Amino acid sequence: MNLFSNIAEFCEFFLRSFFFRWNLRKHRFRILEQIDSVGIGSLPIIILISAFLGLVTTVQLSYQLLGLLPRYFLGAVVGRMVLIELGPILTGLIVSGRCASAMAAEIGTMRVTEQIDALESMAINPYHFLGFPRIMGTLISLPILTVFSEFVAIYTGGLYAHAFLNVPLNVYNYGLVRNFYHRDVFGGLLKSLLFSFAISVSGCYFGFKVKGGAREVGIATTYAVVTACVLILILDFIVALVVFG
Repeated sequence: MNLFSNIAEFCEFFLRSFFFRWNLRKHRFRILEQIDSVGIGSLPIIILISAFLGLVTTVQLSYQLLGLLPRYFLGAVVGRMVLIELGPILTGLIVSGRCASAMAAEIGTMRVTEQIDALESMAINPYHFLGFPRIMGTLISLPILTVFSEFVAIYTGGLYAHAFLNVPLNVYNYGLVRNFYHRDVFGGLLKSLLFSFAISVSGCYFGFKVKGGAREVGIATTYAVVTACVLILILDFIVALVVFG
């Protein structure tokens, strides 16, 4: 019963924070702050990890495919794996670890120090003031980060294949183009959009629920990251089933 009540509270928080009469002009500066924090702040680590993602994927697939299939299959399989699965889910997990925890800590500290109570006393809706900009900023940032991640991973893999596996770049690119499907891009970006809700709502929800002191803020941060990661995996399965099943 407690699980279902928590799920209901989570959904209610999302509805109260996101579904209201939007005034983007009023919230634009706070949304831009979140885009800077979530998007630009996460970009260096996304690029670094995506580069190694492309390298590892290419090495593993070359071990399994080269000698059995034509060399252009390497580009085809790396591209589809990154677009459909590895790019969106890795980006979502990285951002959840970095940003869901930060959101929970920020809002939790505001709850502990009674800043949220002060907003309510001034007739400012804290869900709109604190939750909406974070959700919207993540919703804008995560798909862009996913595109960067996929581009870096695919072409880092191509450079490695050209330099060490004797696979010319034009052959690698031929495999990418020959096996390119719009559904792969659509499915990956749909995942990133849904992941953005999982990350931002988890971070904000557990921040708002904090009661107590510093220890409770730390617990809320842990819950936010774990919940976001679990939701990402669940949503990943649902989208895979609907779009690619």
